[in-house]
Amino acid sequence: MQQSPNSSRRQFLGLAGGAAVLGVVPIVTVRPAEATPAMLAAAIRNVAGGAAVKTGKVKLDIPPLVENGNTVPLTVSVAHPMAPEDHVVSIHLFNEKNPQPNIGNFHLGPHNGRAQVSTRIRLADSQKVVAIAKLSDGSFWSASVDVVVTLAACTEEVI
Repeated sequence: MQQSPNSSRRQFLGLAGGAAVLGVVPIVTVRPAEATPAMLAAAIRNVAGGAAVKTGKVKLDIPPLVENGNTVPLTVSVAHPMAPEDHVVSIHLFNEKNPQPNIGNFHLGPHNGRAQVSTRIRLADSQKVVAIAKLSDGSFWSASVDVVVTLAACTEEVI
């Protein structure tokens, strides 16, 4: 005996409703990011490889108070020559509370002419943003800014 189309539709809807009750269907919740300052320190150690990171030479230009964490402008510049024998090799950006502490890695060379990068980032909450520059002599230099965010970003998670 052949089932009518309405019968199979009812069965499908019954199974779909049962799956929803059992929690099979993904539910979107909003909650803060779970990163920690320890994750920030580990990410910096991963880039620096245990070398000492000194403060200075790096300028991190980012607003200390941002209304919307979805698009935060920042510029990192390094006061260092860009000669073939002595230059900035890379600039790394980190944050303290986003789900991923490493925001970006920018690799430079003497052909860049100037050690400066500009971008926009998302911030999940008020937090510290850190910029680290690696020089061709193997030294690391840094700057950090505490940023207050009034409207957080990066807070949606599918569970």
